[in-house]
Amino acid sequence: MGCCNRRCGLIAGAVFGALVTILGGILIPVGDMIIEETVKKEAVIEPGTIAYDNWAAAGVKVYRQFWFFDVQNPSEVEQGAKPVLVEKGPYTYGTRFLAKENVTFLLNDTVSFLLPQGAIFEPSMSVGPEEDIISCLNLGVAVSFNPSLRLSFIGRDPFSLLCCPFCVSHLKQAVRVHVCSTLTLQKLHLQKSHCFSPSDASSFAPFLDKETPLYFFSSDICRSVSASYEQTVDLKGIDVYRYSLLPSTLASPVVNPDNRCFCKNMQTTKNCTLAGVLELSVCQQGAPVYISLPHFLLGSDILKESVVGLNPHPENHKTFLDVEPITGFTLNFAKRIQVNMMYGPSDVVKLFKNISDYMILPVVWMNETATLDDETADMFKNELLGRINMLDIIQKVLLGAGAAIFVLCLIFYCFARRSHKRSKTV
Repeated sequence: MGCCNRRCGLIAGAVFGALVTILGGILIPVGDMIIEETVKKEAVIEPGTIAYDNWAAAGVKVYRQFWFFDVQNPSEVEQGAKPVLVEKGPYTYGTRFLAKENVTFLLNDTVSFLLPQGAIFEPSMSVGPEEDIISCLNLGVAVSFNPSLRLSFIGRDPFSLLCCPFCVSHLKQAVRVHVCSTLTLQKLHLQKSHCFSPSDASSFAPFLDKETPLYFFSSDICRSVSASYEQTVDLKGIDVYRYSLLPSTLASPVVNPDNRCFCKNMQTTKNCTLAGVLELSVCQQGAPVYISLPHFLLGSDILKESVVGLNPHPENHKTFLDVEPITGFTLNFAKRIQVNMMYGPSDVVKLFKNISDYMILPVVWMNETATLDDETADMFKNELLGRINMLDIIQKVLLGAGAAIFVLCLIFYCFARRSHKRSKTV
């Protein structure tokens, strides 16, 4: 009677172990489905979701650093000599994007809003005060005589409107700036337009695929750009995918026909064969502005050889995004762009009468960076990744424990049955 009870108990244990194993197996697809639906729901920008809360009231501090190219030989350049440049910087500003205002959801799945920004000069992170003097191309003259591009060299405050195209005179006076922008709210992962992407790079569709490039709109260059997976890195205990710009983004129209609309001046771009620069005169009110990566990274050799003093380095000058692959949230980024001006022969501006060819001259490059703080990283790990990891642990424990119980009970049952047979034989 005792042996029978023992064997029945072992059989029941084996059945229990099998059921637990099956439950653990069922939880794998069911759990993945729950996670996927939850993440997709919370990743939509609409009131009540985590994505909306982070998007509407993002308080992450963004640092903007500027390096100016100080022209050492302006008089010689006027006579046709090659410009000699010395990089001067960084001049750093702490910029905080405040809570978005006047958020209005529209009928065409878009939202309009005002984005207040606050900028404060950071002397401890800068090489000098805002009053430093540099020599650079005079954008004011260029715009005044457009399209003749009658430029001259001047020595000015580095943040003068006549010095660089996107800096205002004394940024410390422009502490609050309002920008109106729109964002499409439809399923971003289903839209892969190369001409316009609804994402602003702050977030992407969840569950990223390393083989699929990311597309986002960059207002700096008036177009959508793409970034490809580079590597997986650890960001404060969170595994993120690092994406960097594809070389095709700044390729010549000969290589990438999508860049044809950014080639307007055949003389400057050598019949649209130059790589590494995009002409933005169309979206910059006719100003002869060319955008590139710092130090003409990924640019044609002729661009780098036309001046003295450039030293492109991928680690220091590339643009990248660190995106959490499950949620699609961008947790760290470095946006690096260079603003260049074009000058050349002119019959009107006598200073340039000895210049024989048109060229693109670097003026300033910017490094805009932001990363999540420790508090946000801990919240992200606990609230989201912690729950996902906990579900994964439960699945593995059920599978392991159920399989172990089943196997052990089966083994003990075999021993018990063999012992029972031996005792009957004796």
